[in-house]
Amino acid sequence: MTRSGQLDRSRQVALQVHEILHERIIKVELVPGTVLSRASLQLEFGISQTPVRDALMRLQEEGLVDVYPQYATVVAKIDIDHAMQAQFQRLSIELEAVRRLTTDAPEKTASELGVLLTRQKAVASPDTYDIFDSIDRDFHRRLYEMAGITQLWANVRRQSVHIDRLRRLNLPMPGKLQTVIADHEAIVSAIASGNPEAATSALRNHLSGTLSIIDLISAEFPNYIR
Repeated sequence: MTRSGQLDRSRQVALQVHEILHERIIKVELVPGTVLSRASLQLEFGISQTPVRDALMRLQEEGLVDVYPQYATVVAKIDIDHAMQAQFQRLSIELEAVRRLTTDAPEKTASELGVLLTRQKAVASPDTYDIFDSIDRDFHRRLYEMAGITQLWANVRRQSVHIDRLRRLNLPMPGKLQTVIADHEAIVSAIASGNPEAATSALRNHLSGTLSIIDLISAEFPNYIR
């Protein structure tokens, strides 16, 4: 599957169209208020109406588009309430995961997260937002894997669409990349020290970052926020 609209015909077409549109919305390449024309999507991907309809229905279920029958399908605004609830869920899970790992396997956990941190530092540039953001997810996903709660990571990711969109607006803001790196360094250092209180404190500070400046993001992008 490519971003140009070419699809892998060995995979379900509707699923691929959903994945592509989902990614464009999460990265705010399709901004809130953008009309998604079914005819245009059919033309772009070279497919019939049915898979386009199915893909848009999935996006609607995720809260990423608003469908106005007989009128239009529009990229939804970012739902702050949804983002806050998703972040509450994620914080609750990751605090316990970090606490356990800091107690049970501090050296192994710090070593594996340190490798990811080194990779992330190498791409802390406006030219590599996508890679930086992907490694950021890998950093947190590894916590779930090492804690043996991988299924919870899948659940968290499904609920994180609006916080992910906020993060993409936040990343280009001055100092954000450096703050993420510093936060991750603090988490790794605290885990390595075997201090669960310090580790959970560092994680709590890190995960509160984007929502702590929601007023600033809203002022910068007033038409994007619900």
